[in-house]
Amino acid sequence: MNEQIFPYANIVAGILILLVGFLFHFVGQLISLFNNKLAVKIGIWEKGMIPEFEVYEKAIAAADVIVGLSYGVAAIGLLLNIYWAYNLAWIPASVLIYHGLSYWFWVGNQTKAGYPLNGQGMRIGWSFTNVITGILTILVIW
Repeated sequence: MNEQIFPYANIVAGILILLVGFLFHFVGQLISLFNNKLAVKIGIWEKGMIPEFEVYEKAIAAADVIVGLSYGVAAIGLLLNIYWAYNLAWIPASVLIYHGLSYWFWVGNQTKAGYPLNGQGMRIGWSFTNVITGILTILVIW
């Protein structure tokens, strides 16, 4: 296993992956796929989304669910400091950085097109949370 960048870094990364990757991406998108009305009601699916955006969002939701199960497995492995988790955690680390960057541009492009579904605070917060979780995980598993 790797030398830690700070004490219990594997636990911090594991918790972040569990929350950001597994809970929000996997569980949240699973709800979005199977009960869109509930997803809108609890605020994890944008209300008033135009059909052109919804097609893309459903595709991303399906991909998040398919890949997202590995987030939970990697997170638990990191929490338990199991050697294979350091390899598996490359998946959530890389994808969460991608999510943060793509969300930043997705919301910016929606706003430029005249369909601001999310505010700047959400744009900054969600992008930052995903990118920082991904970068921290890479630093832990490197």
